[in-house]
Amino acid sequence: MDPPEFHLQEAPTSTPSDAARSTSRVKPAPQSTAIPAPFSYSPSDDGTDENLLILLHGLGDTHVPFSKLGRSFKLPQTATLALRAPAPIPYMYEHGAFQWYPSFDQFGDLLTRPDPTTAIEYITEVLDHLVNDCGWLAQRIHLFGFGQGGSVAAETALKWWRRPQQQQQNPAGGSALPLGSVVTIGGPLLSYPTLSLACTTPVLVFHRPHPNEPCLPGDALPAFERGFARVIDVMKNGGDMPRSRDEWYPIMELWSERLARRQVEGSMK
Repeated sequence: MDPPEFHLQEAPTSTPSDAARSTSRVKPAPQSTAIPAPFSYSPSDDGTDENLLILLHGLGDTHVPFSKLGRSFKLPQTATLALRAPAPIPYMYEHGAFQWYPSFDQFGDLLTRPDPTTAIEYITEVLDHLVNDCGWLAQRIHLFGFGQGGSVAAETALKWWRRPQQQQQNPAGGSALPLGSVVTIGGPLLSYPTLSLACTTPVLVFHRPHPNEPCLPGDALPAFERGFARVIDVMKNGGDMPRSRDEWYPIMELWSERLARRQVEGSMK
């Protein structure tokens, strides 16, 4: 992978309560007592943990290759956290195959209408730990997911946006603070959102033309547009994960726009 150069904008002006929660340049590592399933956390290479990229693997995989992927991006002032799904795929545990939510029926066929509730609740609890115990601001947290992990990332962003105001308010008393961004690689929403106010977290939907994988069902993009105020549709020929510089460029461009930059002593202005 050959990522394009970054030209990050300066972090938006923080409110007093924001500043109080994010004064530390180095955030404490997540705790295994709060995240039951295995994970891999890497602080930012440059010593300033201003942003956090959470990576969610696809069906039948683990967090290990996604931990390597996250570190390979070398995003400025960005720590990475690759999570493993809590549930093994039945009869495939010894092969290291995990799922974010029940995906197969009793005959081993993929469910046509899976219920991701347990996965959404799990990731939401992880976010609570990161925000409340590790000092991360929600708008500095970015989600990246492949396939099933992408669906969970997008659904979790919507749930976080809908949370009651008394649990997650911004300092001005407005709606719930949104997450920084979502990138889903071939993972559609599993619900059809009905929101009075669309989620302001931008979502980039990367997919392949049918029948290549990962492709999307025909109603996927309208569903995203019902739930999110800004949807970036990226369709590229080929298959599987983004591979070339051209395929990664829209994702890197979004992160370049959304990742915050903290001015540190001795840094260039």
